[in-house]
Amino acid sequence: MSLIKPLGGEVTVHMKAPVEEVWALVSDVTRIGEFSPETFEAVWTHGATGPAVGARFKGHVKRNGVGPVYWTPCTVTKAVENEVFEFGVGLDASPINTWGYRMQAENGGTRVTEYFRLTPAWYIRGYWLLLGRLRGKTNERGMRTTLERMKAVLEEVSEA
Repeated sequence: MSLIKPLGGEVTVHMKAPVEEVWALVSDVTRIGEFSPETFEAVWTHGATGPAVGARFKGHVKRNGVGPVYWTPCTVTKAVENEVFEFGVGLDASPINTWGYRMQAENGGTRVTEYFRLTPAWYIRGYWLLLGRLRGKTNERGMRTTLERMKAVLEEVSEA
């Protein structure tokens, strides 16, 4: 058994909505404040206006939903329409972690997986060894909350 657990986690939720609607929602970073318990707003920066590899945005984060509050730079690392939207958090050359959404049409709706992966630098591995279990659980609760809130909006729109 490894001392260091995988540097990340994921949560999957099935949504009764077409994959195109899910993609449009998860890739619109300006709407994240409606869903996330930590990131209460985000704006495209450096001329970006939507999801494309290399597009940049910044997220306004309230850590653990209580603070501290700070802006964090993000760069889109994957943007495959109706399949995956992923971004790195931190400076372009050395992101601290990567967050993303994978989507797959399934049973008349979409299976959506939100995930995060920490960069495996030595100092991140040390942090994960000490606090990883606690932070991982917090992130998983936050991802489930985000996905469930998105699901509620998407399923209401799809039923209308």
